Amino acid sequence: MKLFLYILGFVLASQACAQNYPSKPVRLVVPFPAGSATDQVARLAGQQLQEALKAPFVVENKPGAQGTIAAEFVARAAADGYTLLVTTNTPQAANVSLFKKLPYDPVKDFEPVVRLSTTSFMLMSKPDFPAKNLKELLAYVRSQPGKFSAGYGSAGSQVSIAMMKAMGKLDVIEVPYKGIPQTVTDVLGGTLSFTFVDLSNALPQIKGGKLRGYAVTSEKRTPLAPDVPAMAEELQGYDLIAWFAIMAPAGTPREIVQLLFETTSKSIQKNEIREKFSFIGTDVAPMNPAQLGAFIKSEIAKWALLVKQAGIQPE
Repeated sequence: MKLFLYILGFVLASQACAQNYPSKPVRLVVPFPAGSATDQVARLAGQQLQEALKAPFVVENKPGAQGTIAAEFVARAAADGYTLLVTTNTPQAANVSLFKKLPYDPVKDFEPVVRLSTTSFMLMSKPDFPAKNLKELLAYVRSQPGKFSAGYGSAGSQVSIAMMKAMGKLDVIEVPYKGIPQTVTDVLGGTLSFTFVDLSNALPQIKGGKLRGYAVTSEKRTPLAPDVPAMAEELQGYDLIAWFAIMAPAGTPREIVQLLFETTSKSIQKNEIREKFSFIGTDVAPMNPAQLGAFIKSEIAKWALLVKQAGIQPE
């Protein structure tokens, strides 16, 4: 009887908590630096949640170790809906194959909330790099093995480089960074030869004339940059996209997860919000919690194959 009353009390308390949610600021933990694509997506989604639920949704950047620092932090947080992870394919899928051991389980330690959007990457260098197009770049880099360097700041950019090296038969020095914005800075400064940049950061660089875009990693050209070829036009079979999603710690009340999903999904599908996502280089592509959970499991398998094909050894 005591056990029944305890369980009943716990259920009623959880329901009451969900009904009053959110009654204080909610943290949106981002695994990459300010200015990254994930950061921009988090701020845009957080603004919509804040306006709809009448409570602050505050972005908190915790970059490092390919997103594992932020993911572990949220996995260990209280399952009350007040600490959420705005994540990507890197912490939630690719890291399983990029690291020998993770301090969190991307499936068991989280409750899927909603997938937000998808994007691809763009191969970029300074405008004075002596190659006018992708075909010329591949030939030029191939002719001088070991001379050029490429920086990466996420699993997507790391695998993009590794795939290009393997499929294009290139010898390029790979340099790790905490985030893609830093790789852009070093390409501009001449420290790096080139990098793969998420469209969120790539499009402003093209418009400003600061970097040249050679190709996108999606299977076909993207409407967000229709004049830029796909890598597959020179390297047949090349195809890689990234995605963004919101996750909560495992055990977060179902009512809170459902409220966050319904509010976010409704907000991001408004035409004016879709345009804002497009402006930062991503395509709105919502999934509900069940769909997202199944999708992440399939992505773990997919990225395991990509990492293996790219010849990357776990750290």
